[in-house]
Amino acid sequence: MELDKFTVPKNFRGRNGVVVQLWWLVQSLLFRSSPQIMYGWRVFLLRLFGAKIGKNVIIRPSAKITYPWKLEIGDNSWIGDNVELYTLGLITIGSNTVISQKCYLCTGSHDYNSPTFDIYEKSISIGNSCWLATDVFVAPGVNISDNCVIGARSSIFKSLAANSLYRSHSEIMMKKRDIF
Repeated sequence: MELDKFTVPKNFRGRNGVVVQLWWLVQSLLFRSSPQIMYGWRVFLLRLFGAKIGKNVIIRPSAKITYPWKLEIGDNSWIGDNVELYTLGLITIGSNTVISQKCYLCTGSHDYNSPTFDIYEKSISIGNSCWLATDVFVAPGVNISDNCVIGARSSIFKSLAANSLYRSHSEIMMKKRDIF
């Protein structure tokens, strides 16, 4: 790899560096240190930075949101302890949906075939009335349709049909990697 040639695309973060740094400061000092019951306070802070959040949303103080202006959550949804919403791209979460503790929704990654390790983002959409159990990983570009349940410790790399129960647990080699 030629990491010395890596660059972040212009406007990739969606806001200027000052706003990004201000959010990270607010998240560490005001969001994460707030008492568990102050759900409205955390929703207020996220909305202040551009998140679109419905009514009666519960977000635990240990949740981490990279860029709130790239987050939409419907009514009555829950975001659990130590959830990471890596919002390089848009994350949309429907109403009445639970994202349980330690889940990681990842909208960005790097092109492993690129010598300069180019970064990219792809949106994630989670439908209404879904439950992602403990420690689920959702890859960039995935759409999880309404009424899905995803089993604990699953890794989801493709979009899922509605009204279904899913789990993943095996290591599958997709292909040999070209070394440059």
